[in-house]
Amino acid sequence: MNEPEIIINGVKLTMGQAMTVRVALQNYAQDMSQPNALGNDDAGRAIANGYLRYISSINDIIALTP
Repeated sequence: MNEPEIIINGVKLTMGQAMTVRVALQNYAQDMSQPNALGNDDAGRAIANGYLRYISSINDIIALTP
């Protein structure tokens, strides 16, 4: 798998750095998928679901990596 090109503050990450960010993002998604990841109130669930939506959209972009 090719790693996505990730630029942070104008600095292009190396392949290893990009892989680390990608893997960390997937681990965070797993954490946010757990019941009551950010509490069992409506606000916590809404925030966790928001993170998951953004992670999903980032994963869609990563899937486009040639």
